Amino acid sequence: MPYPDRFYPVIDSLTWLARLTMLGVGTVQLRAKNLAHIDALALINDALKLTAGTKTKLVINDYWQAAIEARAQHVHLGQEDLAKADVGAIRRARLTLGLSTHDDEELANALKHKPDYIALGPIYETTLKKMRFAPQGVARITEWKKKIGKIPLVAIGGITLEKAGPIFAAGANSIAVVSDITQNKNPDARVRAWLGQVAKAA
Repeated sequence: MPYPDRFYPVIDSLTWLARLTMLGVGTVQLRAKNLAHIDALALINDALKLTAGTKTKLVINDYWQAAIEARAQHVHLGQEDLAKADVGAIRRARLTLGLSTHDDEELANALKHKPDYIALGPIYETTLKKMRFAPQGVARITEWKKKIGKIPLVAIGGITLEKAGPIFAAGANSIAVVSDITQNKNPDARVRAWLGQVAKAA
C-alpha cells in the first residue's frame, strides 16, 4: 500500500481514530493541539494500542518527541513545528516525515529535509481554522507536483468527496480530509464512499 493512502483523514480524538480504524482506513493523522508533553505521550500510546494489528497507519501531528518516545512510525509537522524540531532525531528514530507547505518559500524549506511527503493547502476555503494563506486552487497542485517529482503530494483544505476527482487528476497522490468526515451527518457512510472512490481511482 502507498504511504500515505489516497484517502487520508485528519482527526483530533481517540474516538474518531477507533471509528476510522474499524472502517479500515489505511492512513489517519491524529492532530490534537495544545497538549503538554506528558498528555501527548499518553494520547499517542493509547492511539498506538488502538491501531496495533490493524491496517491503519497512525500519523502524529506536531508531537515529534512524544512520537519518538512512544515508538510511533509516522509524524507530520507544520512549518512552525518544523522550525523547532530535531529532524535528525526524527530520522534516527526511523519515523517518516510529512511536511505542510503553503508557498514557494515553505516548499523550498521543506524539500531541504527530504520529506516522505509534501502537503499543500488550503486548496479551497476552509472554515476549520483561520488561514493566513489564500486558497491555492487546483492548478497549484499540478505546479507543486512538477516541482517535487516523485515525492507524494497530499492536498488538503476544504476538499469534499465530490471534488476528489479533479484533485487527483491535477496530480495529488493523496487527499487529507477533515470536515467532510467529522462534520458529516453520516460519517461512516461518507468514509465508505471515500474508500470506494479511491479504490476505483487507483
